[in-house]
This record gives sequence, C-alpha cells and structure tokens, in this order.
Amino acid sequence: MRSPVLRNRNAVLFVGISLLSGFGGAAMSLVARVWVLELSGSSSLAALAGFCVYVPTLVGPVLGALVDRLPRRPLMVWTNLLTAAALLSLLTVRSAHQAWLIFAVMLGYGVSYVLLDAGEAALLPGALPAAALGAVNGLRSSAQEGMKLIAPLVGAVLFAWQGGQPVAVLTALVLSAAAGLYCLLRVGQASPTSTTRSSGQIRDGVRALWSIPGLRTVVFIGSVSIAMSGLSDAAVYSVVTDDLDRPAAFIGVLASAQGGGAILGGLIVGRLLRWRGELCVAVLGATLFAIGSAARCVPWWPVVVASSVVVGIGLPWTLVAAVTAVQTRTPEDLLGRVAATANSLLFAPVAVTIPIGAAIVLVEHHLPLLVAAIICLAAALLPLRHPRQEADPGRRAADGATAGTAAPPR
Repeated sequence: MRSPVLRNRNAVLFVGISLLSGFGGAAMSLVARVWVLELSGSSSLAALAGFCVYVPTLVGPVLGALVDRLPRRPLMVWTNLLTAAALLSLLTVRSAHQAWLIFAVMLGYGVSYVLLDAGEAALLPGALPAAALGAVNGLRSSAQEGMKLIAPLVGAVLFAWQGGQPVAVLTALVLSAAAGLYCLLRVGQASPTSTTRSSGQIRDGVRALWSIPGLRTVVFIGSVSIAMSGLSDAAVYSVVTDDLDRPAAFIGVLASAQGGGAILGGLIVGRLLRWRGELCVAVLGATLFAIGSAARCVPWWPVVVASSVVVGIGLPWTLVAAVTAVQTRTPEDLLGRVAATANSLLFAPVAVTIPIGAAIVLVEHHLPLLVAAIICLAAALLPLRHPRQEADPGRRAADGATAGTAAPPR
C-alpha cells in the first residue's frame, strides 16, 4: 500500500526533485574530479575540484538573504536552468589549460546547492502539512542516498566511454527536468512586503537560529556529527588496508553498506520524528554514529560492514532532524536566511575536519574514529544539561499539526 505521504502531489514532486538532483550531483561530483585528474595528472587538483563545491557554504547566510528577497519557486527554477547552462560550457574542455572551467563550474554548482537547499527548506512548509515534513525529508534523504549508489557508476561508465562531456550533458538534462518539477508544485507566494522588509538583514537569520534553544541544539548536533564524519574519513581507508588487509576497492563495499543504511533510515525517520520529535532523533542519530565509528576499530570485516550500516542510519538522522527543525520553527520571512545559515553550520566544518583527520591518521589510524565517537556522544548528551530549556520544538510542532494546524501557505 502506498504511503499516505506519497498521496500528496507536492510530496511526490519533492521526492522526484531529490532523485533528479541527487543523481546529477553524485555523477558530476565524481566525474569532475576524475576529469581534472586525467587532464592534469594531479591528485591535489582533483581533490580541489571536489572542494570547490563546499566553498559556497562559507557564505551561506549571504545567499540565504537572496532566497528571502526573491520569489522562491522562480529562484529554484532559474537556479537549476542556469546551472544546467553552465554545465554545457564544459563541452569546450579539451586540454589541461581549460581545466579552470571545471573548477568554475563546480564552484557555481556549489552556489546552486546552497540556494536550492535554502529555497527548498523555505518552500516545503508552505507546500506540505507540518505533520508530513519529517516523513518527506526522510524520503528525500533516502532518494539522494539511493542515487549515490547508482549515479557514480553511471558517471564513471560514461566517462570511460566518451569522457566528461556526456556526463555534463546528462547532468544538465537532469537539472532541467528538476526545474520542470518545480514548476508543477502548488505553492502559494509570500507577500512581497513580508519578505522584503528584513531581507537585507543577514544577521537576523543568525539571531533567529541562535535564539531558539531547541533549534540551535539540533543544528549543533547535526553539525558536530557531519564534521566528525569528515574527521574519520581517512581512517576508514586505513582500517580497510591495515586492519582488514583488504584491497582499497573494499571501501566500495563499506560505501554501499552505508548507503543502504541511509536509505533504510530515511524510510523510518518520518515516523520517529512524529513520535519523539527532532531533538530526540538528532540525539539518537549522533549516538548511532558514535557507536558505528567506534565499532569500525574492530579488526573483523563483518563488524566493520555492520558499523557502516549503523553510521548510514545515524548520520542522515542528524541532518533530517536539523532540516525539519528549521522548517517547523523558523518565521516564514526568515526561512531562507536561517536555512542557509544552518546549512553553513552543518557542512562547512567538513572542509576543516577532513584534512585534520588525514593528519591524525599518520599518528594512529584508529584515533580519528575514537575521537569522532567521543565528540558525538558528548554532543548527544548536551541536551541533558538543561532538559526543560531544550524541550523539543519539533515534537510540539508535530503535535500541533496532528490537531489540524498546517503551515501557512506561501
């Protein structure tokens, strides 16, 4: 029987958008790095191509102010179309001297990620009943994680066959299709005065995020968990080669196990959010991630594979909890700025923790995993300091929605 959530037209469209954007992003992210490596022969430059996608998160609040200033659905449509046009410029890349264009396009892709994430966070509460937000966010997470299992393989096959140009064309077509789905959404428009009056005040988004105790705690837990996933990234490779004595390709098995866990977790997180609320889900997610990280130190491959499944369940839960908390607790005219600020806090630290983890591995390769587990457990215990102050806003929002209160139309 089809899920009640999927009987909602807008819910189906949002999940479809996530499938398309997840496919395009996963395929192009891999191919951009491989393309630069083939053109330049430099692993460092190849890594830099992937890093370009994360750089725009550092100016997330600025881009979030743009989301609050402009009509949101047209912004989503044009962001996809302009990104597709930029991707088509890669058809001219033929030599190492033109590799700079790949960096520029991936930087633009990173800007589109920030705009689309903030815009979707602002659109969803006006397009869906509040009670359905957690379930839809979970399904969107499952869709994106599922595409991470398929898209890199498709991208790699296309690149091996004809190079990077066909992947750029395919990704542009996928983004154009996502733009078409945005056009089909039934979403009311916000009053121009409500979004323009404070749109220039970026600090309002930061202040709103900080002023709601339950909201800032959920975002903080998600930020710590995602940062620690970056810290432990290099350690996983060392576990495979040193502890398990397996070829480096075995990392693909772990990635698939983690992706499978993420898909499973995304399918059940909606019910858990309605039952216990965002703060509880964030705490559970961080705890599962900590357990999975510590278990990766066990030198037995079935345990390491199982730990990847646990990490795959826990890590997306912290993200879905943070996104849902932002959607349910933020004033409508600040949603773009708060969502973009939250995204910066969630993802920007990864750019710092990945190289730190790579350096720590040189000292002792289990150390990043243990440090990540301890820090995530500490973050999960943070709400216990002031349990009443950290009362879960998400639970209250869900309860209100169950009583018949839906998000105001935009």
